[in-house]
Amino acid sequence: MTTYDWIVIGNGITGAALSYELAHVGFSVLLLDPSDRPHSATRFSYGGVAFWAGTTDMTQQLCQEGIDRHRHLSDELGASTEFHERDLLMPVFPDDDLPALTHLYQRFQPQPTLVDRQTACELEPLLNPEAIAAAFVVKHGHVHPEKAVRAYNHAFQRLGGQMAIAPVQQMQTHQGKVTGVLTPTETYAGHQVAVCAGSMSRSLLQQMQISVPCYFSHAELIETPPVDLNLRTVIMPANTRRFALEATMEQRQHEDLWDEAGHEIAPPILDAGIFQFADGHLRLGQISRLLTDPQAPVDAAASERQIREAIAHLIPALADVPGQWHRCLVAFSGDRMPLVGALPDYAGLHLFSGFSNPFAFVPTLAQRFAKSQVGNPDLLIESLAPSRFKEQN
Repeated sequence: MTTYDWIVIGNGITGAALSYELAHVGFSVLLLDPSDRPHSATRFSYGGVAFWAGTTDMTQQLCQEGIDRHRHLSDELGASTEFHERDLLMPVFPDDDLPALTHLYQRFQPQPTLVDRQTACELEPLLNPEAIAAAFVVKHGHVHPEKAVRAYNHAFQRLGGQMAIAPVQQMQTHQGKVTGVLTPTETYAGHQVAVCAGSMSRSLLQQMQISVPCYFSHAELIETPPVDLNLRTVIMPANTRRFALEATMEQRQHEDLWDEAGHEIAPPILDAGIFQFADGHLRLGQISRLLTDPQAPVDAAASERQIREAIAHLIPALADVPGQWHRCLVAFSGDRMPLVGALPDYAGLHLFSGFSNPFAFVPTLAQRFAKSQVGNPDLLIESLAPSRFKEQN
């Protein structure tokens, strides 16, 4: 039986990037995922690289490293990720608190520019001027999420990395050390295991009685076929309420509820966002829900109506656009910073999850993490270790 240096669980953007970087520094790596096209947060994301969204020295550094990495990543991987930059337009609605939002965006670097309604509509002629009071504008990076994953996968395989489609049923352990993983048909041996399973990381680790401050929201969106109109900008509301929803977990009073299905931690929210890909198809969303059951029932028809009404109010031309409702799970951490590093419960077990700005953070953190495993200590990586939560208690 082959014993891999690393087994990486999950082939979203996190697992794809980490497996490539580990192979790039010379490790033998196996990448596992239950599906060849998982219905994950990566699959349904906008692929946004928010390199302007750092609010601390660390996140600003990660954002800058991230955008620098994306500008050269397609050449390195030998396949296009469709990276490009365009204007992100963040509408301010009439009932928004403009002074509070202005203060909020002063924390970012570079700072988004506040423009009036007329200027916003000149930047995006499809906007309904009656729907907004003003807007913030900033340059924003984007990749095609699935093409970025495929580019990483192909480069990973050229380096000798192995891929398998199989769900992980449980970890193999011996004397307090992880020794591999068990799937329905195979047992794979590995010296180190990295859990990059996004929203499913929590449940996978719970099987080993490992509790981590890694949670998930249910994200609902509409995906359209290519349409016969062209948006000049990416649209995301200035008052993005998803981050406030996730911040409810910082108080930790809901922690025990996540171990039981059937709870709704907070009421759902809607952030009306619109992104158009190079081939003309759109992703419209999103409704976010904090439901502790990954399979919790949702009224898809009602959700779709709610999203469509909000989008049509902003862009009337999209009122009757064809499309299909989808749902995925989005992972986040207890302090909205990534969970990167060894888990103290078992030797050889690592977590790589909880990214609030994944396409900006993941490529550089995967590279940093891989280098840290070949004798290059990295204080930034060490500061993101899951053990920081135990140290706080």
